[in-house]
Amino acid sequence: MMRRFQQIIVMGFIATLSGCNKPSDNSPSGPKEDPKAEEQPMFISEADYVQNRAKQIAMTPQTLDKLRGHDVTDESELKLKYFFYTNDKKKAKSLVKELAKLGYEGGHDIAAEAPDQFLITGWTIPMRMSNESVVGWTGRMCDLGHKSDCEFDGWGANPNP
Repeated sequence: MMRRFQQIIVMGFIATLSGCNKPSDNSPSGPKEDPKAEEQPMFISEADYVQNRAKQIAMTPQTLDKLRGHDVTDESELKLKYFFYTNDKKKAKSLVKELAKLGYEGGHDIAAEAPDQFLITGWTIPMRMSNESVVGWTGRMCDLGHKSDCEFDGWGANPNP
């Protein structure tokens, strides 16, 4: 059972492996955490946001197809694990606050693979696993992240919660 969970969560990292999170323009000393520190430069441009949104929406049915192989149907309800990246702690906190308004549990930390970035991750409330529901949710996550200058980097799910 745990192996299936790991396989599905790995699918959520496909975007990361394909280079979706941004390369750093910051110093190797890590991301700015001082609230008085100067504002970080924009993390995701409008063009990158549009491209990433299209990519995430295109990938969602593929991930759902993998879940179908684990007896997840349109009527199944699962929590989704989400992933976002940004370059500033204030931006990360802002997104976590917005996600909490949706009832999602999550947080942020320095990204292990990019120590000058923050990873925002957590779990949604259970949602129907229909293509329409999850594709719509994916678009909304891209939009919500963009409002806080964060990039939605994908999602994963445990088919056997």
